Amino acid sequence: MEDRRMMPLCGIDEAGRGPIAGSLVMAGVVLTGSVEGLMDSKKLTEKRREALFDKIRENSRHHIVIFSAKQVDEMGISKCLHQGLKSIQTHLSECDYLFDGNSTFGVDNITTMVKADDKVAEVSAASILAKVTRDREMLEFAEKYPEYGFEKHKGYGTKAHIEALAKYDRCEVHRSTFRIKALDEPTLF
Repeated sequence: MEDRRMMPLCGIDEAGRGPIAGSLVMAGVVLTGSVEGLMDSKKLTEKRREALFDKIRENSRHHIVIFSAKQVDEMGISKCLHQGLKSIQTHLSECDYLFDGNSTFGVDNITTMVKADDKVAEVSAASILAKVTRDREMLEFAEKYPEYGFEKHKGYGTKAHIEALAKYDRCEVHRSTFRIKALDEPTLF
């Protein structure tokens, strides 16, 4: 008979899969204490996410993985997600792993659930750590490259961001492999 101990749950989520600028950030969280008010980071105000960020860090074992825009360009999103999941498993070992979404990106011992970031506290916590980490980085980029307005759109392809790209072209934090139809850029595939 197999002796299977109850393993802690490690919730995993990412922020920055779809933007045209900035990093892809992944977080894994094993809660060690209670944190009130957890939910999908996109449903929280920036102020609430910031307040929860420190509470989560104080009441968890966690690991954050950051892939720069250059790494996303060189490896592709899927390989980054694969490596991020493996890194989280290495740093937060002996857990059951739950990743928000519907793909394990070829990594064993990962369970997926669509909308887990709004249903499971550990995944909500990971969602918040990933989003706050990424948003803080985008605010730093906004100071370095004020012409793009990163503080407003966080690197997503908004109308204002596309207009800034048309005027100033890309900077080093833009993903060069992400094609923008509004600029009539040819696809690479």
